[in-house]
Amino acid sequence: MNSFKGRVAIVTGASRGIGLGIARELVQRGAKVCITARKPEPLAEAVNELGGKDVAIAVPGKADDAEHQQEAVARTMEAFGRLDMLVNNTAINPVYGPIVDVDPAAAAKILNVNVLAPLAWIRQARDAWMGEHGGSIVNVASIAGLRASSGIGMYGVSKAALIRMTMELAVDLGPNIRVNAVAPAVVKTKFATVLYEGKEDEVSAAYPLKRLGVPEDIAGAVAFLLSEDAGWMTGQTLVLDGGVTLGGGL
Repeated sequence: MNSFKGRVAIVTGASRGIGLGIARELVQRGAKVCITARKPEPLAEAVNELGGKDVAIAVPGKADDAEHQQEAVARTMEAFGRLDMLVNNTAINPVYGPIVDVDPAAAAKILNVNVLAPLAWIRQARDAWMGEHGGSIVNVASIAGLRASSGIGMYGVSKAALIRMTMELAVDLGPNIRVNAVAPAVVKTKFATVLYEGKEDEVSAAYPLKRLGVPEDIAGAVAFLLSEDAGWMTGQTLVLDGGVTLGGGL
């Protein structure tokens, strides 16, 4: 459980849900973390939950804001002196319905936050530390990026782009920086409630493992991809879906 001792990570979108689960897993394995999200109060609570300022700092802001990205990386370097790992977890999905009816401004915002912002975070991490010292990056995608996803189509388009971008970056940034992704199915978080709330038994029935995911399911896989156990993996997307893509459920 000390596999990340002496290493430092930034996890975006980590005041709750999958992001907080990932941050918790990394701290439990010995890492120090910088967590980001929009609202200061939940972030402060998350820092306390993670063990306080000796192991975690928080930088509030919007993930697609360049000044926020720069501040988070700068404060991480100031507090901990290095940046070995980056997890791009922040994502938005403000619309639901047929993709052809999505407002163009909303579509642009989804692509900006879910695709271009992770690219900007990676650039910041490379320039601050990883380009010279190496590092590992995990992008949190979705099975919505692997197949048609009725109702959340633009979100799926953005996650498909993130998966493809992961492959391109793995080539561009190797050999010193590894870039992988995870593609979860439905995970029981506030972000995903529209997909299962009031119908969890019905939704989970389509999963061979007969349950929806929880943040811990994703956190362990992300920790693996960040670790030296995955030292010969880059450009890959690890599907975490309870087996649902073997059939035809959400």
